[in-house]
Amino acid sequence: MASKRDYYEILGLERDASSDEIKKAYRKLALKHHPDKNQGNGEAEEKFKEINEAYSVLCDDEKRAAYDRFGHEGLGAFASGTGGGGFGFGDIFGEFFGDIFSQSGKKNRRRKGEDLRYGVRIQFEESISGVSKQIKFNRYEICSSCDGTGAKKGTKKITCSVCRGTGEIRQQQGFFSISRTCYKCNGEGEIIEHPCPACKGEGRVIKERKLDIKIPAGIEDGNRLKVSGEGSSGFFGGPNGDLYVDISVETHSIFKRDGSDIFVSIPISFSQAALGCELEVPTVDGKSVIKILSGTQSGTQLTLKGKGAPRINGGPKGNEYISVIVETPTNLTSKQKKLFEELAAENKEESHPLKKSFMDKIKSFI
Repeated sequence: MASKRDYYEILGLERDASSDEIKKAYRKLALKHHPDKNQGNGEAEEKFKEINEAYSVLCDDEKRAAYDRFGHEGLGAFASGTGGGGFGFGDIFGEFFGDIFSQSGKKNRRRKGEDLRYGVRIQFEESISGVSKQIKFNRYEICSSCDGTGAKKGTKKITCSVCRGTGEIRQQQGFFSISRTCYKCNGEGEIIEHPCPACKGEGRVIKERKLDIKIPAGIEDGNRLKVSGEGSSGFFGGPNGDLYVDISVETHSIFKRDGSDIFVSIPISFSQAALGCELEVPTVDGKSVIKILSGTQSGTQLTLKGKGAPRINGGPKGNEYISVIVETPTNLTSKQKKLFEELAAENKEESHPLKKSFMDKIKSFI
C-alpha cells in the first residue's frame, strides 16, 4: 500500500501556515480539481479527494495537533472521512461568486424614466440679472388610455406561460444552476395579449411639455441646471427622469467675464493720459466714474471693487477691471500736426522716463 502524501505538501503550505492560509489554499485547489469541472478525469477526482482529506485534518485544531506530532498514525483516534470542517464545492462557489448565476432574471418593473437635455441661449445681461424662460420639449408621459399598463382598456396582462411569472428560465448544468432572462416576456413575467392602441403596449406616449425655467443671476456660459422630475415618465410607477438645461451665454461687445470678474478695455486720448481726467465707464450695474491720473500709461489697469458679476451660489460680487488704452490719434489736421510738432520740440527726457530707461539699456547693450 502506497504511503500517504504529506497534507501540507498536498495543499502547498508551510507547516506554520495560518488557518486563513489553509482555507485559501484549499478553496483554490478545490475549485481547480472539482469533478464537476473535470468530468471523466479520474486523476482530478483522486486529487480532489486527497485535497479534501488534507483540509479536513488541517482545518481542525485537534486533528492538526495530532498530525503535527505523530503524522498519519496519530489520526487513528479520530473518525475517518473528510471531517466536519470541509467545504462542499457549492460553499466555495457561493462564497467566491455570490449569487451571480442564481439571481432572478425578472426585471424590476418600477424603473426611472429617461433623463432629458435642453439647451437655452441667453443674453449677457440676462446672465447677470437672472431671467425666466419658457421652454418647449418632448418627453414620454404616462398613456392616459391604459393608465400606463400598456394593455388595451378593459384587458389585463397575463402571466407568462414560459417562466410562470418569474421572468427567468433556470437550467441545470452539472453542479451549476444557471438562470437567464425569459425570452418570451423579456424578464417582465407578464405578457400583453392586447396592446393599447394609443401607446402600442409601451405604457407611455410622447407629448409636448411647456415649462418656465428660472435662470439664476450670475450663471455662466456652459453651466447646467437640473430640474428634478421633469424628464420622461417612469415605467410601472417608477419616478420620472430629470431635465438638464445647458446654458449658453452670448458674448458682449464691451464686457468680458472670467468667473465673477468683469473686464473692460477703455480707450483714452494722449491729452487725457498726460493731463489726467475723470472718466465715465460702463459697469454691469450701470455707469461709474473713475479718475485717470496724469501720466497714465497705456495698459494701466484700474479696479472697481464689487462691480463684477454676482455669484450664483451667493457671496460678494466680483470686481470690474478696467484696462486703459492710450490711443494714438490719426487723420490729423494741419493745425493738429503743427501743435504736435511744437510739443515734440518741447519734449524733454524727463517727460518720457520709460523711453529714457529703454535707450539707456540699448546703449549699455551696444
